[in-house]
Formats: sequence, C-alpha cells, structure tokens
Amino acid sequence: MTRLGDLERAVMDVLWDSVPGTSDGVTVREVADALDGRELAYTTVMTVLDRLAGKGMVQREREGRAWRYRPAATREAHIAQLMLDALDLGGSRDAALVRFARSVTGTEADVLRAALAAEAGLTDPNRAAGAGLTDRVEDPRPAGPALDEATDR
Repeated sequence: MTRLGDLERAVMDVLWDSVPGTSDGVTVREVADALDGRELAYTTVMTVLDRLAGKGMVQREREGRAWRYRPAATREAHIAQLMLDALDLGGSRDAALVRFARSVTGTEADVLRAALAAEAGLTDPNRAAGAGLTDRVEDPRPAGPALDEATDR
C-alpha cells in the first residue's frame, strides 16, 4: 500500500470525516473548503483527488460536470494495511508482533485480546488465555533492565 504524503493525508482525512453517514461522497469544492486553513487552489485539490483515485485510495462518480469522491476503504482498514505492510519489511514477523504487543497500553491489549478471541470464535476474552492466544510466541527481547524499562509500559 502506498504511504500518503501530507496533503494526501489531509484530503483523505476530510473524506474519512465527511462520508460516514452518506454514500454519495464529496466534491472537490467541498474538500477544498474543508481544507480552508491551507489556502490551496481548487486545481491543486482536484489533482490530489485524481492521484488518490489513480492509487485506488478513493472512488469517484460523475455527477453532472463534477466528480464526487469517497474513500475506497475506511481509515481503520488503511491503517491496518499499513501495519501489515510494515510487518513485511523484513526480519521476523513474530518478533515484530510480540514487540508491538508489549508496547501497547493495558486497554489496547484488552482490545487485542478481545479481537483475537472473537477471531478464534471465543465469546469470553478470558478464555483466550486458555486457548493459547496470549503467549503464542516467545519473547524475542534480550534480557536486561534497561531494555525492559524502555519497552514495557
């Protein structure tokens, strides 16, 4: 998945924030107006949206002489894909996942446990531990207090 530049991200944020309740999308003018603090030319916003359409990030539909744009995927789906792409950068996916899991807050860990339990078909997240969903991979971190303080929260 292509990473977004600053302006592309700002445009996508407008689309993600504007579209949830509607399926008809937004026009270039509406996006430009939402980015009013940036003082961008209409044609600049139109070019960014056209490039995002070319990258598959947005879908567009003709409405009269204008186009209406909407995100091709949710913000959450985009972020999840970025995380998966980062795991593919090399090294051990398992080690990277464990490092990530050990860096999240307690609440975030609870969300992950619940998601893993749901994926495994368990209704009680506490059963995830019994199903082996909490300690699947050995801790790849070398022992030592300095590293533990830096990575454990």
